[in-house]
Amino acid sequence: MMKQKLFFAVVLLLMLHTGLIAQPRQGQKAAEIALPTAKGDTLRLSSLRGKVVLLDFWASWCGPCRVANRGLSKIYSKFKDKGFEIFSVSFDADRSDWLNAVKQDKISWLQVNDPDINRSSVALYWEVYSIPTTYLIDRDGTLLAMDLEGKNLESALKKLIDK
Repeated sequence: MMKQKLFFAVVLLLMLHTGLIAQPRQGQKAAEIALPTAKGDTLRLSSLRGKVVLLDFWASWCGPCRVANRGLSKIYSKFKDKGFEIFSVSFDADRSDWLNAVKQDKISWLQVNDPDINRSSVALYWEVYSIPTTYLIDRDGTLLAMDLEGKNLESALKKLIDK
């Protein structure tokens, strides 16, 4: 846990002092993410073009993430057959912790793992300073919103899917 906090502090300081990377903004195209699944295959975010996607950053050791998984389960079951997908990126260093959390939380959506949080180019690019962090991405791969949850996420999905 201390390792993760240190990582996020270092990333924050780098971002504040260098100003080299700007957080992805609404209207930009989502950058590619290609990471391993539990089976070891590589899954690419771009493979979901044509679907509305919630990009979700989380970890098994994050209490708020685990609570958020329950809410996401309800939303996922409601919209998954209507062109909605969740692409979750776990920052778990311990593979068994990650897989146990997926099982315990009954997660049925897409999961990938970025186990070396101290060297995560994904976390750095997406400026993930805290988790859970989410991005809503439209069918064309354009970023629409950040950190929507509950009724706000559901409302946005209804608008996007009923288009």
